[in-house]
Amino acid sequence: ARIRAALRRKPATDSNAQILEAGDFRIDLDAHTATQAGKELRLTPKEFDLLVHLMRNAGKVLTHRALLGAVWGGDYTEQNEYLRVFIGQLRKKIEPNPSEPRYILTEPWIGYRLFKTFRVSP
Repeated sequence: ARIRAALRRKPATDSNAQILEAGDFRIDLDAHTATQAGKELRLTPKEFDLLVHLMRNAGKVLTHRALLGAVWGGDYTEQNEYLRVFIGQLRKKIEPNPSEPRYILTEPWIGYRLFKTFRVSP
């Protein structure tokens, strides 16, 4: 289990995907850093993984199960509470007004999506 967890947290090694950019957000997968409008975001490892997965799928609705599986692994696909808590924490860090999100949008009973006008550039 520890090895699987370490592998999930390991950044991708594809040289084309080391930097993700969407709107004001920039993620450096090698340095494991995230910035918003040039200001560094202090994210936990899970918040970082969650934001990376959302950015890689900008504009797409990601189901609760898909997000949980991608970030926490297959054993946690039914733990929607984890996802709700981490989305809330992430919104507090990136949204101007977390109670009226502009970036991470909720799709009721389905999941979440990163605002569709974001385009990720490699």
